[in-house]
Amino acid sequence: MTYAGFFFALYLAAHLVTRYTVPFADPYLLPIAGLLTAIGLTEIYRLNPTDAFRQGTWIVVAVALFAATLFLLGRDYRRLETYKYLFGISAIGLLLLPILPLLGLTVNGARLWVHVGSLRFQPGELAKIMLIVFLAGYMREKREVLAQGRLKDWGPLLVIWVLAMLVLLETKDLGGGLLYFGIFLAMLYMATARIAYVAVGLGLFLVGAVGVWKVTPHVQERVTIWLHPWTTNKVYCPISGHFDLRQNCESFQLVKSLYSIGHGGFGGTGLGKGTVANLNGKEIIPDLNTDFIYSALAQELGLIGAAALLLVYMIFVLRGMRIALLAQDGFSKLAAAGLTFGFAFQTFIIVGGILRLIPLTGITLPFVSYGGSSVVANFVLLAGLLLVSNRANREMLR
Repeated sequence: MTYAGFFFALYLAAHLVTRYTVPFADPYLLPIAGLLTAIGLTEIYRLNPTDAFRQGTWIVVAVALFAATLFLLGRDYRRLETYKYLFGISAIGLLLLPILPLLGLTVNGARLWVHVGSLRFQPGELAKIMLIVFLAGYMREKREVLAQGRLKDWGPLLVIWVLAMLVLLETKDLGGGLLYFGIFLAMLYMATARIAYVAVGLGLFLVGAVGVWKVTPHVQERVTIWLHPWTTNKVYCPISGHFDLRQNCESFQLVKSLYSIGHGGFGGTGLGKGTVANLNGKEIIPDLNTDFIYSALAQELGLIGAAALLLVYMIFVLRGMRIALLAQDGFSKLAAAGLTFGFAFQTFIIVGGILRLIPLTGITLPFVSYGGSSVVANFVLLAGLLLVSNRANREMLR
C-alpha cells in the first residue's frame, strides 16, 4: 500500500504537469503508461522486492525527465528538426559506448551495457529515440527526392543507417539490430509511400541476416535454440563443457519460459501464486524480471490476462498512430509514427521471442520489464507523443 500511495501521488503530479504544459494532448497515453508500469512494478515486487525498490527509483527519475521534456519543448518541439544531424551523430556515439574497453560490459553474450562505478545503463535505449528524430527530420526534408530515388540524396541517410548496423553487429545485439532496421524501413515507407523500398529492404535484411548467421557464433546459437529447443539426444553443452540435452543447457531459459506460460492455462494461477522458484529459492527462469517478465505474467494471469495486457499495448499504439494522422506537418507526422512504431515493434520482438515466433533476443518489454534505461527512454518517448498530440489537437480547435 505504501508503494501504491506513493505512485498514485507521483502520477497525479505527472498528470497535473501534463495538463499545464500540454493541455490538448491525448488523454489516454499517460494513464496507459501508468497502468503498464504498475503491472510491471507489482510483478517485480512479487519476484524480488529489492529490485522493485530500484525500479521504483528509476520510475521517479523517468517521470522527472518526462516532466522536464514537456517543460523544455512545450512551446515548440519542432525546433529539434534543426539539429537532426546532431541527433544522428549522437545516436551513433551512444551505440559506440558499449564497445569502449573501460566502459562497455558484456551480459549474456551481448555488449549492450555501459557501467560507471555501480551504475549500469543501456545507451541504445536513448539512441533509438535520437535516431527517430534524425530520420523524421531528414525524411521530411528529402521525402520528394527520396521518392524519386536519386542516389546522392540517400547518402547521409544510408551512412547513419550503415554505421548503426555495424555498431549493433559488433555488440551482438540481435534485438537492437532488428528494432533499428524495422524503424528505418517503416519510416522510409511512411515518408515515400514506396512499397518497393520496403521489399528491397527486406531482401537486403534477409541476405544480411544469413551472412551474420554464418559468421557469428552467438547468432547461430540463438537460431538453433529457436528452431530446435528440445533434443532427444545429448549434444555438446558449451556452458558446462559436457554433453547434455539442449533443454538442460542452451535452451533452458526458453523451454522453462514456455512451460511457465503453459502452466498458466486460460485463467492463470493467480497473481503472486505462480511457480517461479524451486525449493531452494532459486529462480527457475534466469533473468525472469527483465527479458522474461511476460512469462511470469502469463503464468499468473493466464491467457486471458496476457491477452488483456497485449490489448493495452495495442491501445497505446492505436492512439500513437492516431496522433501521427492528426499532425499537420511532415516532421510531426514522421516523428509520432516513428516513435509509435518503435514502441510497437519492440513489444513484438520480445513477446514474439518468448512465444518462439522469432529467435529470442535480449530486449525489454516497454514499461513492464525491470530496467532503468528502458523505463526512462519510454517516458521520453511518451513525452514526445504528447507534444505532437497537443499541437495537432490545438490546431484543429482553431
